[in-house]
Amino acid sequence: MSRTIVPADFVAAPGLGNRHVQTLLPLMRALRPLERDTEILNLPDGDFVELAWVRPAPLSDEAPIFLLFHGLEGSFDSPYARELLATASRLGWRAVLMHFRGCGQGPNRLARAYHSGDTADAYWLIGQLARRYPRALKVAAGVSLGGNMLVKLVAEQGGDGLDLAGAIAIGAPLDLAASADALNRGFARVYQRHLLKSLKRKIAHKLESHRSLPIDLSAHQLAQLDTFWAYDNAVTAPLHGFSSASDYYRRASAGRLLRDIELPMLVLHAADDPFMPAELFERLPAPGDAVRLEIAPRGGHVGFVESRHGRLGSWLARRVARQLGDWMTVTRPLSATAQGD
Repeated sequence: MSRTIVPADFVAAPGLGNRHVQTLLPLMRALRPLERDTEILNLPDGDFVELAWVRPAPLSDEAPIFLLFHGLEGSFDSPYARELLATASRLGWRAVLMHFRGCGQGPNRLARAYHSGDTADAYWLIGQLARRYPRALKVAAGVSLGGNMLVKLVAEQGGDGLDLAGAIAIGAPLDLAASADALNRGFARVYQRHLLKSLKRKIAHKLESHRSLPIDLSAHQLAQLDTFWAYDNAVTAPLHGFSSASDYYRRASAGRLLRDIELPMLVLHAADDPFMPAELFERLPAPGDAVRLEIAPRGGHVGFVESRHGRLGSWLARRVARQLGDWMTVTRPLSATAQGD
């Protein structure tokens, strides 16, 4: 195994190792209570994204910043988002989640939506954070779709193109075509049906409210789109300038860029993730030296439910906390020296 690809130290809670149990269990548990302040961040094209800032926020403008990007149709109310944001906040970080367009508390303004390879909004936000908090150390994390987007963004911008000390990608569908295939097999069709229901509800609203939408679909035709291949071919691709689902998957998939990553990056993956083929990383280029890929045999899709001291908990939150601590230790003395502190 490559020195950049190592086994993750995740151990599933006894009796809860099945990949679908791991995937669904976080959804069945009570959400972690977490207060937020909402900010509408206007974008250069006239649209906006909604930011959720965890309360209470650190008093110092130099407090480190943890920026989270959620998965497909996720939000501040996704279990993993609550866990990761609460963990970072508890450690003294300024924690914030960016909702992709239309995933906040209301629809976005423009006809377009968001997709797995859309890096522009995240790039704009990171630039805004750099101006607001120039002395704060910053780390970004992306989950599922947000993870693929983040890998693509980091690869596009190179080692010094973003004001980030590091990045974390969790359960990222780095080969979108392979993930679309995986979600159309067996029990995984349940996840596909659930996600498509949410996506189709939003696009139905856009079809009613935007006359210039580059999509010609009746309500009946929209309802018949029962796979990601069909939906992305009929909706995602034309809405965002791709010629087809195949073109979208090819251009938006970030796995082909793993060897180009220059910024320190941690990639966390479960080999039994039902959203992806088991051999995902065998079909992708070997990661570059800046990437640490940790693969657990179990964990499902963004599950990673463990048992500690007799209680169920999130291994993801523990692992991310450890990584944040590592980057604080490595980068804080360097930044202090550079600033003459």
